[in-house]
Amino acid sequence: MPPTDHDGRGSMRVLITGITGFVGSHLAEYGLGQGAEVYGSIRWRSKTDNILHLTHRVQLLECDLRDPFSTNHLVATVRPDFIFHLAGQSFVPTSWHAPSETLSTNVLCQVNLLEAIRTTGIDPRIQVAGSSEEYGLVEEHEIPISEINPLRPLSPYAVSKVTQDLLGYQYYKSYDLKIIRTRAFNHTGPRRGEVFASSNFARQIAGIEAGLQEPVILVGNLKAKRDLSDVRDIARGYWLALERGRPGEVYNLCSETMWSMEEVLDILLSKSQARPRVVVDPRRLRPSDVPVLCGDSTKVRRETGWHPEISLDRTLEDLLNYWREKLTTDITGGSRLLASDGGRARGRGYAAIPVTGG
Repeated sequence: MPPTDHDGRGSMRVLITGITGFVGSHLAEYGLGQGAEVYGSIRWRSKTDNILHLTHRVQLLECDLRDPFSTNHLVATVRPDFIFHLAGQSFVPTSWHAPSETLSTNVLCQVNLLEAIRTTGIDPRIQVAGSSEEYGLVEEHEIPISEINPLRPLSPYAVSKVTQDLLGYQYYKSYDLKIIRTRAFNHTGPRRGEVFASSNFARQIAGIEAGLQEPVILVGNLKAKRDLSDVRDIARGYWLALERGRPGEVYNLCSETMWSMEEVLDILLSKSQARPRVVVDPRRLRPSDVPVLCGDSTKVRRETGWHPEISLDRTLEDLLNYWREKLTTDITGGSRLLASDGGRARGRGYAAIPVTGG
């Protein structure tokens, strides 16, 4: 049976901020699969590529979460039973170039959302999406990292997520909002933005296969080790944490297995006939990087029954196939455009796909 709401309206109403993003799109799919009515907040300039296949099944409402009036209208209109707050600036390297914008965007959006919930007087369950980046500098004896580990953030992005995390706890204690906090460790899969390492590797390999770039892969720090999960496992974990978790608590979502970025690249290359040169690009190195992140998910497994189901091998194969399909589509579309305007589109950059940092 589909989940029901708390006001007798029928199906449960779910609001996902950041629905057009990587995890948001997969979470929307999962929610629909659970029989929920799925609503998503978007901005007028939001790219909707990730949810084009869902636009006839979800309800999208324009909202700027940085504006309290817009946020109040969103919450009052939807009156959701579940809220997944995923919107924000989520790219660590960008936070080094725009620390003020990262902090103001991530913190202000959440404050406006929580205040709108208080003002509206509804009583939803609310997920605040934190990050393993909050743990930052981790001592060797602290691995695997549990939820009680000290938070020592090493980037402006991580500081913003610590702030969101603690705001969630404060609003739970001060106003009795049913807030569940999650700290997802690294995750990847289809639709991952190309600025992120694993996805950038996959896009470059697909580009080499398609003849769109020279047989050279640009990389950053390949020695960094990360606890990697599939995005579809993380989306399911968010749902189970919100559905079964205890308000006020925080839950790690992780595979409990570490992979170096070099190993991730090797797995991707093993799935291709391409044999490129690997070159370290200094622009892809961070001012300070978290050397090792491996989590302990005992708590969420015990309290919600969640556990990862998808292997990294399948995740990376799906990711590589996603980029192969996407680049093929882009090439086909570009070819049609070139034919229709006599080649003038070439000057507008349709003929090649540039390599970007990640």
